[in-house]
Amino acid sequence: MIVHNIKVYPSKIHLPKKKQLAWKIAEIASDNSKLNKDSIEMVINRIIDNASVAIASLNRKSVISAREMAMKHPRKNGATVFGINSKQKFDCEWAAWSNGTAVRELDFHDTFLAADYSHPGDNIPPLLSVAQQNKRSGLDLLRGIITAYEVQVNLVKGICLHKHKVDHIAHLGPSVAAGLGAMLKLKTETIYQAVQQALHTTISTRQSRKGEISSWKAYAPAHAGKLAIEAVDRVMRGEGAPSPIYEGEDSVIARILGGKNAKYKVPLPKVNESKKAILETYTKEYSAEYQSQALIDLAKKLKVKIPNLSQIKKIDIFTSHHTHFVIGTGANDPQKMDPNASRETLDHSIMYIFAVALEDGDWHHVKSYSKSRAKRESTIKIWRSIKTFEDKKWTKKYHDPNPKNKSFGAKVIITLNNGKKIIQQLDRADAHPYGARPFKRKNYIDKFLTLTKGILDKKESNRFLKTVQNLKNLKNGQLNNLNIMIKKNKLKRNIKKGIF
Repeated sequence: MIVHNIKVYPSKIHLPKKKQLAWKIAEIASDNSKLNKDSIEMVINRIIDNASVAIASLNRKSVISAREMAMKHPRKNGATVFGINSKQKFDCEWAAWSNGTAVRELDFHDTFLAADYSHPGDNIPPLLSVAQQNKRSGLDLLRGIITAYEVQVNLVKGICLHKHKVDHIAHLGPSVAAGLGAMLKLKTETIYQAVQQALHTTISTRQSRKGEISSWKAYAPAHAGKLAIEAVDRVMRGEGAPSPIYEGEDSVIARILGGKNAKYKVPLPKVNESKKAILETYTKEYSAEYQSQALIDLAKKLKVKIPNLSQIKKIDIFTSHHTHFVIGTGANDPQKMDPNASRETLDHSIMYIFAVALEDGDWHHVKSYSKSRAKRESTIKIWRSIKTFEDKKWTKKYHDPNPKNKSFGAKVIITLNNGKKIIQQLDRADAHPYGARPFKRKNYIDKFLTLTKGILDKKESNRFLKTVQNLKNLKNGQLNNLNIMIKKNKLKRNIKKGIF
């Protein structure tokens, strides 16, 4: 790996193209590095994971709307849309829009946390749709996805967006563009321009994850993927981009992030070095913000120690800066304590999540968010007794550069009415790669079978699982087989008319 020092340069100082971060990204996207075997297997795991959560969300409101929009853009030799018969094809950017929304809706796929946040699995829908439309092979798709993960993970390590209230999809646009460039075997210059265009067009604020969180949270990554596809299309036709997009005098860094004196360190592999960043990422066992995964496990463990939950006086959670300020009481969002809040908001309230997991000793992607569940009096009592605090020790562990030491957990102190304190802590979720029971292929398949039960018939389920595990052997034009079809009468429709 090489750590690249990134800073702003005034216009009067010419920064050679080959010294720009966008070029460095393009160089590794256009190299011919050998595909790592473990990375290949993890891509397969994540395609299964994406399919699980996408199928489970097909009849949720935002996904229905996204699908309806995609269906207004049919294309004879286009891409497939989850749930719809594979004989029907659509423009790849709209297929990516629909599938990306389905993947993101439940907040239940993979994650990587460092200087910023990310859900690297968001790269897969746009890459798959373009691969289908362009009749690429399984190996092409693998190269694209592995590259996209590499770029996003390393941008997340080096550049914090959240500090400046910029949504994390700003790292997704460049990673999708780089992955598409690798998959389509584009020249370095073309990828360089696409990365810059994709970043320029995917800057948005974090209000999408603040206050009353709306369905846009599900759409946002799909929007970034769609914009990245369009950026690559434009530069393939010979168009350029704002440059240098990271280092320029009026660039993203200069005007939106750290400013003209900011300095960032972004690690990237050497040219032709095998890409393994996907192996540092982790999926979710529970449908909730990743920083709540360990706390759900912790709540389940604590439940058995407290026979009578009505005796709880207060709960104090000591955790990292990000957990406290994003999903904890440090966010100062009253909506996070509101029983009438949206699912998207409750998903970002560790107070709600911990209260429900403590009461139920479990977590369910639908039942745990139901209106009746959120309004239960006993739950509200526990919920509103919870406060979070930043503990510098947990913040340090959160940012530890060693994946084996990186922690997203917390220490919980439960004080009972009689003054007794019950204290327990957990560094990371049990399903984390370095947790008590790391997710393996069987766990991904079990998650798929659980989430698609009653939606997919056994024949279609078995067909998909067999196909995806044979990904590296799929020939040009066979990637349509990664689509999953369900019976037409099981797909809900939105009869409201739009522009399309």
